[in-house]
Amino acid sequence: MARLPPLTLAALLFLGVLAACRAANDPRAVLLPVRKDGARGQYVTGFRQRTPLVPVTAVLDLAGDMLWLDCERGFASSTFRGVSCGSKQCRLAGRPSCHFDSCPAGKLRPSCLNDTCGVFPLNPDLLMTNGNVIADVLALPTTSSSRPAPLATSPAFVFTCTFTLLTKGLAAGATGVASLSRAPLAFPTQLAATFRFSRRFALCLPPAGAAGAVVFGDARYAFQGGADLSKSLIYTPLLVNPAKTPGFSGGGKSEEYFLALTGIRVNGRAVPVNATLLAFGAKGVGGAKLSTVAPYTVLETSIHRAVTDAFAAATAGIPRAKAVAPFKLCYDGSKVARTRVGPGVPTIELVLQGGAATWVVFGANSMVATRGGALCLGVVEGGKAPGPSVVIGGHMMEDNLLEFDLAASRLGFSSSLLFRQTNCNNFRPG
Repeated sequence: MARLPPLTLAALLFLGVLAACRAANDPRAVLLPVRKDGARGQYVTGFRQRTPLVPVTAVLDLAGDMLWLDCERGFASSTFRGVSCGSKQCRLAGRPSCHFDSCPAGKLRPSCLNDTCGVFPLNPDLLMTNGNVIADVLALPTTSSSRPAPLATSPAFVFTCTFTLLTKGLAAGATGVASLSRAPLAFPTQLAATFRFSRRFALCLPPAGAAGAVVFGDARYAFQGGADLSKSLIYTPLLVNPAKTPGFSGGGKSEEYFLALTGIRVNGRAVPVNATLLAFGAKGVGGAKLSTVAPYTVLETSIHRAVTDAFAAATAGIPRAKAVAPFKLCYDGSKVARTRVGPGVPTIELVLQGGAATWVVFGANSMVATRGGALCLGVVEGGKAPGPSVVIGGHMMEDNLLEFDLAASRLGFSSSLLFRQTNCNNFRPG
């Protein structure tokens, strides 16, 4: 092989460095890695923050106003600043208050700041406390093909600094919750404003022991082996609930993601459900939402009964097993056939927009393996308390590619990637 002249080699090296710098400073897309904490059933991500940069671990949530972190234990940074009470960022924080701490100059810290915007963050168990809204450096890997991928840096990413008590119930090692909601200070909108890419993100949740990703911006949805799902997703509108979900602070519209669910089918047959429960009531009660902090799909009592009855009838030939909490319908796992898309059981179809789109749920996403060998229908009874009638939980979304297009207010979905002989562990956005 002919040697490159020294100037040519130097030029190539320079162009490589220049391309990496451009990818970092003007990225088309950035990403968060995702793994599942099997003990808690939560989906966890990691990123770098502060000066000097340190790794931070947080639980992913499709709800919430913004990222919140425990700043009571070990928070150190030379670049953080408080968000002032009268600022635009404070007004975007969601019913903020103002904290007037008397902190002497030179002793300011995230938990003691003067004239600082304050909010009341929630954890997934709906535990609430107060916190200061601050800004600091955030760094995320880009989707560049270079390895390791260059980091894109947001110099003043806004988040909430709060107290250690709010981390109760989080996955091991997590020190906060990263919001993926519609809210103006959640990850999707802040990152889009900082890096000037599209206000959308793709979510690929993995099962325990595998890897997935959240990718923000204008990426191709490529998978190892050559599959590209960028042009093959099915789209359905994302609805805005006129009221926040009960249990969340503040008034106004919900920042969560709701679907136009109009029916449910089991094994191709319509399940008789009260259609009024699938739409929002006068106070925003009802409807169907997506949640990454609900491990399993939660159904209002009458819907749960109708779905489990229909599923039991369609699987009458499979030997039953004793119910394993929190599930009501379980089978002898050794008697259930295995297929490419999980246990060989009838499909569940989520009928959207009156049939204009259908999300098909196969056995890998409808069934849950439990201790003792039982295989259970992974839906949980949610009671009749006010709230969403259907909460599509994390297990039902695993190894499905979901695109949340906030600008167009629509959801793109693939149904099970296993049907396409791939999975979220093979996700290689570019």
